[in-house]
Amino acid sequence: MPPLSDLPTLDKQHLWHPFTPMRQWCAPDHTPLMLVQGRGCTLRDQFGREYLDGNASIWTNIHGHAHPAINAAIVAQLGRVAHTSFLGFTHEPAIRLAKELVELLPGSKITRAFFTDNGSTAIESAVRMALQYWKQNGRPQRDTLIAFDRAYHGDTLGAASLGGIPLFKGSGNDFGYRVITVPSLDSLTADDRSRIAAVVIEPLIQGAAGMRLWPQGMLKNLDAWCSAQDVFLILDEVMTGFGRTGKMFACQHEDVVPDFLCLAKGLTGGYLPLAVTLTTERVFDGFLGEPHEGRTFFYGHSYAGSQLGCAAALASLQIFRDEHLLEQLPAKIARMGELMADLPGYRQCGMIAAITLDSPDPGLGAKVCLAARSHGLLTRPIANTIVLMPPLCITLEEIDRMVAALRAALVEVRPPACQTS
Repeated sequence: MPPLSDLPTLDKQHLWHPFTPMRQWCAPDHTPLMLVQGRGCTLRDQFGREYLDGNASIWTNIHGHAHPAINAAIVAQLGRVAHTSFLGFTHEPAIRLAKELVELLPGSKITRAFFTDNGSTAIESAVRMALQYWKQNGRPQRDTLIAFDRAYHGDTLGAASLGGIPLFKGSGNDFGYRVITVPSLDSLTADDRSRIAAVVIEPLIQGAAGMRLWPQGMLKNLDAWCSAQDVFLILDEVMTGFGRTGKMFACQHEDVVPDFLCLAKGLTGGYLPLAVTLTTERVFDGFLGEPHEGRTFFYGHSYAGSQLGCAAALASLQIFRDEHLLEQLPAKIARMGELMADLPGYRQCGMIAAITLDSPDPGLGAKVCLAARSHGLLTRPIANTIVLMPPLCITLEEIDRMVAALRAALVEVRPPACQTS
């Protein structure tokens, strides 16, 4: 076993990191930051330095690292069985989790849970279901998906085809589903409307677009439009689900229940890969039939419905109840707003806060985030947008420290003419 001191060199020799310029990463003078321990909102690196987790480990962690209840649930499940196939088999954790997830939207049309393993596959499932539903239920002409400018819905081929950010489309933009990308629904022609299978949107806020807020009421109006057109509404709550916006789901701010609700990231509290596509009995019924009719939904993944993931997710939902987590959020949301309101381009959606630096240097955001490390804060920019999205368990004192670290980094990096008060 190589010693800890050798691992950064081995990393440069053997690993390929996502969303990372690898020439700079592998440069001799670059020392990779290796995170070796976490507790609560704090992470520790290979040198023993501590940092606040300012982006919840890429928007996944909800209750902090090493939460005893989630740890115990995973260990208990390990004592029974870690993983069995979900293709033609079932197990208790998935059954219980499906019931609890459906009950988070009481009295709604949501009744069914289809498990996969990440946000992209949750979107893929919803889109494939929508397209196959219309094809085998009398409206095969409905072969088109509507997505929005600057949208991001994941990196698998179908999910990426919905995206409105060319940078994330990889080697080319002409692939995947038939998609019309629009700034608003007003630009659709009558022929477009007749072909729509579903509309896909990140409710309230677009994440990878730089934390762009939708106007208040937009989601409610979109839901009404989809209902009038008899078009499926797919909500991508991979980022916004599980308390990030101040409610369990972003759609609850405008009393909207979609036809498909896609969840991942925070589903397991940020512990394990697990995703779910929640949908309605109408959609489910559209796939029923005899085997020879070919109406089955032939899609799935080896680790769909992972028992360890489901156990972690059940523990996470119990923590919401036991610790009254949603009730604690208004004070934390208010504190972030009070401390950051004067920063450039500031906007906030619940526990998601962002600023944008107006600079001709496209790498300024990365420089600020790097400087923030020396002040005890880890976060990651989207170009020159800097995001603070901590675990929901963060304390008011930790919020104070987090924003103070960001401010110190801004003073350290930004030109004097651009500095904030």
